[in-house]
Amino acid sequence: MKKSLIKLVSCCSLIVGALTLQSGIASDVMTKDNGMTVINTTTLGKDVQGFLGTTPVKIYIQKNKVVKIEALKNQETPKYFLKVKKALLEKWNGLKVKDAKALKVDAVTGATYSSQAVIENVKLGLDYYQSHK
Repeated sequence: MKKSLIKLVSCCSLIVGALTLQSGIASDVMTKDNGMTVINTTTLGKDVQGFLGTTPVKIYIQKNKVVKIEALKNQETPKYFLKVKKALLEKWNGLKVKDAKALKVDAVTGATYSSQAVIENVKLGLDYYQSHK
């Protein structure tokens, strides 16, 4: 009886721990900020590589429209990543999430890997938003 009770308590602890971890990950990805939903792709895009590493973004969505996209800290070459930020990040602004997902965006010449990684992160973030809103 005592062993069964210990096993039951251990099992419950594992389940609670797993649920806490799972909800912690979700809260890191999607948060609310001043009436906006913010998607952070740091975790979602951990396997998406630019030229020198990951290129996470934050996607701000309000009333099912993309308000803005913000680049987060990354290891890309600043000179080239600035081109990506100027040319790409505003492409999705003002679009409904459905339309933003369907948008075909070209990579920036000279910063192709960084561009493709940002585009993939935006796609991952929008997909996540649609399936978790």
